[in-house]
Amino acid sequence: MFPKPSLTLTAEQALIGRDSTMPINNKHYVNNHPIQAPWPENIDTLIVGMGCFWGAEKCYWLLEGVYSTAVGYSAGFTPNPTYQEVCSGQTGHNEVVLIAYDPQVISFQTLLKNFWEGHNPTQGMRQGNDKGTQYRSGIYCSNEEQYQQAHASKEQFQTLLNQAGHDEITTEILMAEPFYYAEEFHQQYLAKNPAGYCGLGGISGVTL
Repeated sequence: MFPKPSLTLTAEQALIGRDSTMPINNKHYVNNHPIQAPWPENIDTLIVGMGCFWGAEKCYWLLEGVYSTAVGYSAGFTPNPTYQEVCSGQTGHNEVVLIAYDPQVISFQTLLKNFWEGHNPTQGMRQGNDKGTQYRSGIYCSNEEQYQQAHASKEQFQTLLNQAGHDEITTEILMAEPFYYAEEFHQQYLAKNPAGYCGLGGISGVTL
C-alpha cells in the first residue's frame, strides 16, 4: 500500500507568484486548434490531474470530440507559477490538463472513463515513480452537473476496485479554480518528443 500524505500547505505559506502570465504559442501542436479561450460556442471544458501532465494530455488529445488540450497548474495558491515552483511543493498546485471538448461528439462519461482507466487513482500524492503533491489525482469541474457526475463515477469505479482487491480512491473532486498555463516546453510534449518518458498507467484489469 502506498502512503497517502495530505496537502497541508496554506495560502499564507505558499510562494507569492507573479501577475504576468506564461507566454505560450496559442496553437495546438497536434491539431492546430487554439489552446486558449475563447472557445467555439459548442465547447465545454474539464480539468484533470493524473500525475505527469505530459502523458495525461496525450490520453485526451487522441480522442474524437476533444477540440483542444493544454497542460498547466491548478488547485493551488500561487498565481502564475513556474514549473520549478510547482515542483518545489510550495505552490499547492497540481499538474493538470485542460480539456476543451464538444459534448455532442464525446460525452462527459467517456472523458471520465478515460480518466479512471488512464492512471492509478489510489496513490495519494504520487503517480508511479513520480512523487509529490503536484502528481495527485484530481477532477476539477466547470459546472455542477460535471461535479455530480464525477462523484457518481468515482463511487462506481471504487466498487470495481473493491471487487478486485485494490485500495481506496484518493482523487480530489472540486469545482475548477484558476488554470495557469505551463511553459511552452511542456505543451503537447509527447507529440514534440515521441521518445519522452512519462510513467503513466492504469490499474490492470479494472475497466469502467
